[in-house]
Amino acid sequence: MEKQTVKKQKVFLSLEQLYLSIFAIILSLLITALIMLVSGENPINAFQALLAGALGSKTAIATTLGKTVPLLFVGMACAFSNKAGLFNIGCEGQLYIGALTATATALAMQGLPRFLVILVSFLTGMMSGALVGGFNGLLKAKLNINEVLVAIMLNYIMKFFASYCVHGPMKDPKSKVMQSPSIGQEYMLTKILPKSQLTTALILGLILAALLYVFINKTRAGFALRAVGENGSAAQAAGISMVKTIIITMAASGAIAALTGVTEVFGKTGKFVDGFSPGYGFTGIAVAVLGNNHPVGVILSALLFGILESGAMTMSYVAGVSTSMIKVMQGLVILFVATPELVAFMKRRRAK
Repeated sequence: MEKQTVKKQKVFLSLEQLYLSIFAIILSLLITALIMLVSGENPINAFQALLAGALGSKTAIATTLGKTVPLLFVGMACAFSNKAGLFNIGCEGQLYIGALTATATALAMQGLPRFLVILVSFLTGMMSGALVGGFNGLLKAKLNINEVLVAIMLNYIMKFFASYCVHGPMKDPKSKVMQSPSIGQEYMLTKILPKSQLTTALILGLILAALLYVFINKTRAGFALRAVGENGSAAQAAGISMVKTIIITMAASGAIAALTGVTEVFGKTGKFVDGFSPGYGFTGIAVAVLGNNHPVGVILSALLFGILESGAMTMSYVAGVSTSMIKVMQGLVILFVATPELVAFMKRRRAK
C-alpha cells in the first residue's frame, strides 16, 4: 500500500513537471509572438516558416535531427550530474578534450580496421572527458571546492589547449583553417540519410538514454546517486559513500559530455576544427532543465531545441525575423521552467 502511494506521488510529480514544461513552451511562444508584433513582424508567418524549415521535407527533418544529436548527448551529461545534486557546467571543456583526443587517436591508427579505430577513438575520447569531470568531482568530494568554479576554469583550459594543438602540433599543413588533418572518410559514422549530417550517432544517443534510464531507476548505484542528490546527509547516514558517488558521477557526466565532441568529429566534420562548438555545453544545461533531468524529457527537449535551431534560418529569410529571436524563445522557456523551482528553493531556505 505504501509503495503504491509513493508510486502515485512520483507519477503526479512527473505529470506536474510535464504540464509545467508545456506551459513554459506555450507562454514563451506567446511572448515571442508579442515581441514580433511590436517589432512590426508577422508571428504567424514566422512560425510557419520555422516549422517548414525544420520539418517541411525529408532533408529538413534530417537536418533537425542532426542538430538534435549534440544537444541530446550534452543534455544527458548535465541531467546525469543534476540527479546527484551536482552542477556540471564543465561540459564545454569536456566535449572539446573528448573531440581532440578521439581525433588524435584516429589519426594515430590510420590503416587499421574501421570498427577498431572508431571503437578505440570513442573510448579514448570518453576517457579524457571522464578524467576532466572526475578531477572536478575529486576536488568537490575531498576538498569541498565548488564544482562550478573549477568547471569554469577547466572549460578555458581544455578549450585553449585544444586550440593550441590545432594551431601547432596537430594543424593540417595543407589547410589555412585552424584544424587537424582529416581522420578519413572510411572512419566516419554511417549516414542514415545520404548527403545529410544525420548519422548513426542518433541511434547511439537513444540507446544511451535508455541505458541511463535503467541505471538511474533500476540499479543500486542509481539509487545511491539519486539519494545523494535528494538528501546527502540522509544518504551518508544510510552508509552511501558521498566521496565515491560524487567522483564517479562527475566522471560519468564528463564521459557523456565528451561524446558530444566525438560524434561531431566522426559524424559531421571528419576532423577537429578550432571553435567547432557554438556553446553546446551551455545549451545542454537548458536542455536538461527543460527535460526535468529525465532521459525521455531530455530527448524531447533536445528535439525542441533542434527544431528551433534548424528552422531559424528559414524563418529569417522567409519572414524577415532575426535568428536571434530563437535565443529569446529558448531563454523564455528556461526562465518559465526554472522560476517555480527557484521560488520553491527560496521557500525551503526561509523555512530552514
